[in-house]
Amino acid sequence: MPSKETIPTGVKFIFGGGGGMAATLFVQPLDLVKNRMQLSAGLLRQATYTTTRLGVYMNIFDYVSKSRKGKPPNAFQKLFMGCTAGGIGAFVGTPAEVCLIRMTADGRLPIDQRRGYTGVFNALSRIISEEGVLTMWRGWQPTVARAMVVNAAQLASYSQAKEELKKTGYFGEGIFLHFVSSMFSGLVTTIASMPTDIAKTRVQNMKIIDGKPEYKNALDVIFKTVSKEGFFSLWKGFTPYYFRLGPHTVLTFIFIEQLNKFYYKFVLGVEGHGGL
Repeated sequence: MPSKETIPTGVKFIFGGGGGMAATLFVQPLDLVKNRMQLSAGLLRQATYTTTRLGVYMNIFDYVSKSRKGKPPNAFQKLFMGCTAGGIGAFVGTPAEVCLIRMTADGRLPIDQRRGYTGVFNALSRIISEEGVLTMWRGWQPTVARAMVVNAAQLASYSQAKEELKKTGYFGEGIFLHFVSSMFSGLVTTIASMPTDIAKTRVQNMKIIDGKPEYKNALDVIFKTVSKEGFFSLWKGFTPYYFRLGPHTVLTFIFIEQLNKFYYKFVLGVEGHGGL
């Protein structure tokens, strides 16, 4: 029997993944067959990565709130919780990430080098049978590191923005509050994640010069990029990046908040309860 006060643990995980998957359906184009195939990989990524990260975050959030006698976690605690949830979610979601990256890149390869996956589950089975199960977690370290930064920024900034906006007295619990909070979260996430994305991409695509790799590690990428291209080159392409990340962030949080609201109202019989 569900708790009279909070949403059960399992339901929080389901709502987290459901919100991310619904957002993906809205923002990913469906005009080409290859995009439809990539959509299945994108949905699997949301079903694993987002289900885990948001489920973990919401459950830790409630646990800390209870330990503080109903007072929400402070900003530092939210950062730590977002970082933890993001790292765990990224590790769980790495196999789907590998499939998505390979399926996206396949069309750009020479015909004789294409893998020709027919779908995400075909990719999963072939990678395991042809290359071994551990290949599904290839590159998990930079993936986890990036997710820790992104989620610390995204989840903490959303929760904190929502809390501060409600204090002003101009925002009540509702979609407008969730929209403004998630727009702010998308902005903070873009600023925080772009340098890590640049480092991750350049490490993955680096050349071998005179027998030596172009970069030693991600930190070396940052230093060399800043010294050669300037500090603000770490945010080159900021606007298109934000307009890609922003809508997904907004839709994800709005869907999760609405799912939580409906559960509180129709299952627990509580009106006007905040979700995240």
